[in-house]
Amino acid sequence: MKHLKLLATVAALLTCGLLQARDYTLKSPNGRIAVTVGEAAGLQLNVTLDGRQVVAVSRIALDAKTAGISRVRATAVSETIAAPLYRQRQFTAKANQMDVRLKDGFGLHVRACDEGVAYRFYTTRKGETVIAAETASFSFAEGSKAWLSYTTNPEKPYAMAFQNTYHETLLRDARALPAFLPATVDAGFAKVTILESDLRQYPGMFLRADGDGLTAEFAPYPRRMDYYKWRGMSYVAETEDYIAKSVGPRTYPWRVMAITESDTQMPTNNMVYALATPNQIGDTSWIRPGKVAWDWWHDWNLKGVSFKAGINTDTYKYYIDFARKYNLEYIVMDEGWYDSSKGDLMNPIAAIDLQQIIDYGRERGVGVVLWTVFNVLDEHLDEACRKYAQMGAKGFKVDFMDRNDQTAVDMAERIARTCAEHRLLLDYHGFWAPTGLSRTYPNVVNYEGVFGMEEARWAKKTTDMPLYDVTFPFIRMMAGQVDFTPGAMRNGTRENWVECYQNPVSMGTRCHQAACYVVHDTPFTMLADTPHSYEQDSLYTRFIAQIPDTWDETRVVQGEIGRYIVTARRKGDTWYMAGQTNWDERTIELPLSVGGGGSYLVTLLADGINAGHNAEDYKIDHLTCGNGDTLTIRMASGGGFVMKIRKANIVEHF
Repeated sequence: MKHLKLLATVAALLTCGLLQARDYTLKSPNGRIAVTVGEAAGLQLNVTLDGRQVVAVSRIALDAKTAGISRVRATAVSETIAAPLYRQRQFTAKANQMDVRLKDGFGLHVRACDEGVAYRFYTTRKGETVIAAETASFSFAEGSKAWLSYTTNPEKPYAMAFQNTYHETLLRDARALPAFLPATVDAGFAKVTILESDLRQYPGMFLRADGDGLTAEFAPYPRRMDYYKWRGMSYVAETEDYIAKSVGPRTYPWRVMAITESDTQMPTNNMVYALATPNQIGDTSWIRPGKVAWDWWHDWNLKGVSFKAGINTDTYKYYIDFARKYNLEYIVMDEGWYDSSKGDLMNPIAAIDLQQIIDYGRERGVGVVLWTVFNVLDEHLDEACRKYAQMGAKGFKVDFMDRNDQTAVDMAERIARTCAEHRLLLDYHGFWAPTGLSRTYPNVVNYEGVFGMEEARWAKKTTDMPLYDVTFPFIRMMAGQVDFTPGAMRNGTRENWVECYQNPVSMGTRCHQAACYVVHDTPFTMLADTPHSYEQDSLYTRFIAQIPDTWDETRVVQGEIGRYIVTARRKGDTWYMAGQTNWDERTIELPLSVGGGGSYLVTLLADGINAGHNAEDYKIDHLTCGNGDTLTIRMASGGGFVMKIRKANIVEHF
């Protein structure tokens, strides 16, 4: 259960100084982070760590109306947060907060946490409020370095899938393109990652480099929509001259500045989840995490079967049989089960007997999740949810939102709310990085918003996916879950990787792929390759299939952004540790610090001695170790490892 305690106003939380105008300073619970709100040159924030400036935020405003401080109050906030399907079962969030009352019925909430600083506007106005623009300029020390993911559509920068690699650059040398969130800046003694939380009835934020700073910008409110012929997908044809509108009192999204002194703190920063609106759907016991047998990545490219492989009933029954054999909880029926060229969601194609497939899965304990396009589902929302829930489908993989203006954000929440009413889970693709929606609607179990494994189908030799793989967990995963879709069984080294759309190959070793199931926050995750590929290596397949999908505790024990990462996660009394490296071969010393005494059985899946030449080479070792022992682990170029740790009296075989 959630416990929220707003303490009475505590004068000690807030200090006020008189310079040219009033400045109000709020400190984090541990006293190390301070945020000062001032109005000397318009509303502004200054954030420090141990007295050293980390970031300054100037020109903060919703239009020009949010100026002039009339009253300031401070409170302490402490909340124990239940977090189903998150990176840990629950956690406690503490902060100090100031409520800055502004003129014209607006206000500003500012929070100082031990993990960073956040602010958001609110309004007490009645009637309609139209926001023409929101302004914010994040300023950093001269010569600061950043990691930015730019839009992939320069002509229409707010219309794209939120999938790109990171450009590591000095801010002053950044490209003249908007970047989508999250974005990280190195202040030298700490890193600042800019995110947002509680994005509701409002457009998502982009950032554009401006000298040694980043300036916020937003997609305009759509005036008129139109449709692409393919997939029945809608797009913004004309826009208004404002970004948002709403009626009555409301809060606006949190602008989050997560502050980390060590890279290992980054993937487990909880600010986005903690700041989001709490659970709005009640009981979550019906929401089942799990692994998924998936068809699309390998292009239904089956062999050794007695039927014509493709989008048909026999093929999906085959996937269900595979899922049952390896205790996978789901299959996804991706694009093609209905005629997407017509947006005909309500009628499966003739080759699909959907009820038979769903019933076949139910009898074998395997759920069926159906792919669709966001606006197509939204246009049939009540009808489609009722029909497919009654048939026994478990949810939807929803794709191709490809924008984050206010109407898109409204659609995402509307779909989440309606699907929850029908006990349907959701996997959001073609979508922005999480903004806390999984706390508000826990049936949204996963999100894309990542340069994931699908990119291997059309990547080029120059694409550096292992570099990205050890970069995005430090940045993108701060926001929440990630549907990277791992599990490739054809693996290539830097030298021998080849592009192949219909029979794709991952960059890096097979153990690099296996590590994804521990390194990533991913409660609903794919086994992306063909069932027959997994069957050819059932030992490996059983190993990855039994890795848990949700966790009681998560730590990142070693790592450096862009170089490597080692993550430890606990489920009950069992620990998993996994690591990945970039294209650099790497040897690490890994202490086993899992608590308790006695001996532990360690099952280690690691790169084989020849993995640098044949990326599919691996070994599985069974070791007996004591708590506190140190293991030496070698990761090949683009390599990785996974380790399972249990008390030595429990023996398992795969």
